[in-house]
Amino acid sequence: MGFATDAIHVGQEPDPATGAIIVPIYQTSTFVQEDLGKHKGYEYSRTSNPTRAALERNLAALERGHFGLAFASGMAAINAVMSLLKAGDQVVAGHDLYGGSFRLFDQVLTGFGLDFSYANATRIEEVERSLRPNTRIIFIETPTNPLMEITELSAMASLARRHGLLLVVDNTFMSPYFQRPLEHGADIVVHSTTKYLNGHSDGVGGAVILNDQALADRLKFIQNAAGAVLGPFDCWLVLRGVKTLAVRMACHNENGLAVARYLEKHPRVKKVHYPGLESHPQFALAKRQMSGSGGMLSFDTGSLDNARAVLKSVRLCALAESLGGVETLISHPATMTHASVPAEKRKQLGISDGLVRISVGIEDAEDILGDLDQALAKI
Repeated sequence: MGFATDAIHVGQEPDPATGAIIVPIYQTSTFVQEDLGKHKGYEYSRTSNPTRAALERNLAALERGHFGLAFASGMAAINAVMSLLKAGDQVVAGHDLYGGSFRLFDQVLTGFGLDFSYANATRIEEVERSLRPNTRIIFIETPTNPLMEITELSAMASLARRHGLLLVVDNTFMSPYFQRPLEHGADIVVHSTTKYLNGHSDGVGGAVILNDQALADRLKFIQNAAGAVLGPFDCWLVLRGVKTLAVRMACHNENGLAVARYLEKHPRVKKVHYPGLESHPQFALAKRQMSGSGGMLSFDTGSLDNARAVLKSVRLCALAESLGGVETLISHPATMTHASVPAEKRKQLGISDGLVRISVGIEDAEDILGDLDQALAKI
């Protein structure tokens, strides 16, 4: 079946008890058992729940994976993956990461004996130079947040295989509609379902998708033991959102390209980061690896004062963290999503105080452009 068909139907078969075409919200903590050790497949909702099981099947199918697990947030999903490791193990991560991932790695997991180093994941040789005998995982985002850098997934997967490592890819920005890392050799895909998969800015969640049975069993054990599971109602919200993922992503992509092209020509914009622009240094790779460029972009206004003027002046675009909703969200990475990254490191990466990030929504494109036009005029 095609992607849109799978998004609507996989895991979302009509309810056998009632014929309801929408998966029910099994809002229950426990399940009555007929006898000792005799039940209908469910015992306790932390361990498993029918609504969550439906979502996990659906997301696995969309990423073309065999196993899916839903978590309470994207960070909970990443933390579960890192729980596969033990004290003394090393992770090599891409240097341009969501600030929350860096915070988890640098300020939480190092306290449990894990070691993290960072490399430019657009350069496979630099990642290879960062590997050590105790390296166990390569963790990347592609495109990155917020500079939209692209990693060649097949080359990174080849590197990971040569060294016996797991390649973990955060695919939140692209969603499985535009990119499926497992098909390029990745071992594990993580998502913040809060973003495009949900798509309506009304729920927080995360997911892990993979193909390996032994790893899936271990992650299922961690999911149950640690308990950071996604509740039935939030699972249902993601299932609701995924049904329209294909049509939403097509619109995000169309609007994202229109905004990027507009900003690239604007005299008050210093630089635009968007892989759908021919000026992007990895435009050719993006075209090969992704079926679209999505709705995420960032642009440099030149200074903090300029960024503040734009952010203060927008009317349609909402100044808010997060991304992937139907509405256009605009943010300031240096003081919002990446505030936990030290200023010197942000400077080295190119996350300037003048950088503004946009999650382009699915409103009429001319309205988004009109709002940005009047806001940029305030610089």
